[in-house]
Amino acid sequence: MASQEKEGDDTTVVSVAGDLAARVVSTATQDIGSFIRAQRESAQVSLRQLALSAGVSNPYLSQIERGLRKPSAEVLSQIAKGLRVSSEVLYVRAGLLEERPHSPIADAVLGDDSITERQKQVLLEIFYSFRRENETGTEPLRRSTTPETTSGETT
Repeated sequence: MASQEKEGDDTTVVSVAGDLAARVVSTATQDIGSFIRAQRESAQVSLRQLALSAGVSNPYLSQIERGLRKPSAEVLSQIAKGLRVSSEVLYVRAGLLEERPHSPIADAVLGDDSITERQKQVLLEIFYSFRRENETGTEPLRRSTTPETTSGETT
């Protein structure tokens, strides 16, 4: 009988954990949807205009904004372009990426409209790799900036 109770308890734990996971996913879906809607309204872009620029249907975008659908990373990227925001911001909001430490350098790169999203990501990867190197105390090899002279040369 004790093993049956144990089995029932495990089922309850699994059920509770499954319910919690479903609520977390649902909350994240609603959060990204409300965030997209707020960004769209702030930019004074209609649902139809954003759907057109993102390459999705009006009903699908509406469902995303209402938290009924969870968009893929590709759709989030297209929406980000339509909103002129960083894809990374939407990925973090959707729970696809962990939030990186706040930095004025990263903010400047992400806010620059003159470079592509891919270029922004490459610049940020380089920037964060430098930060990791500095945290670990390892420095890259340095080259001398002074011209070499040969002994005995006169000018």
